[in-house]
Amino acid sequence: MPERNTASQLILRPMTIADLSSVEELDRVSFSTPWPKDAFAYELMRNRNSVCWVAEWLKDINQSVLIGSIVIWLEIQKAHIGTLAIKPGFRKRGFGQRLLAAALLVCIQRGVKNVTLEVRAGNLAAQALYHKFGFEASGLKEAYYQDTHEDALIMVLDPLNEDRLDELLNRG
Repeated sequence: MPERNTASQLILRPMTIADLSSVEELDRVSFSTPWPKDAFAYELMRNRNSVCWVAEWLKDINQSVLIGSIVIWLEIQKAHIGTLAIKPGFRKRGFGQRLLAAALLVCIQRGVKNVTLEVRAGNLAAQALYHKFGFEASGLKEAYYQDTHEDALIMVLDPLNEDRLDELLNRG
């Protein structure tokens, strides 16, 4: 069931096939090296071990806009965040926090105990978000990003804490 906060008009829900073009566009405007064209379709339709969610902003009762997406890959008791994007103009408003919390709660339901991710060393805003969740830096991948050869900071959240995720989801 989608998560909805009527005060903010935000809906958090599993990604659907109908979302793919909007998700791909969001990825293009969010990253200098977006995912290949059919990557989201693969994750959604063929990879049983991925959690694909989106955030929608309700403009009015009949119109919404997709403002966020996340893909998380699941392994046995582990997960890896493949991508998280929030549409420019909707950033720094708590939407990324709520989307990440909702997706991680799904991971807990699927038996995940800890989560890893890579983030650009210079992306301090994303790092601040992850620190709110309790992620800690655990290493560095030098020249990880092909477009700029920027380093990636490896971050780990261990263990996942359901109460903390509920708090981050509902604090929005």
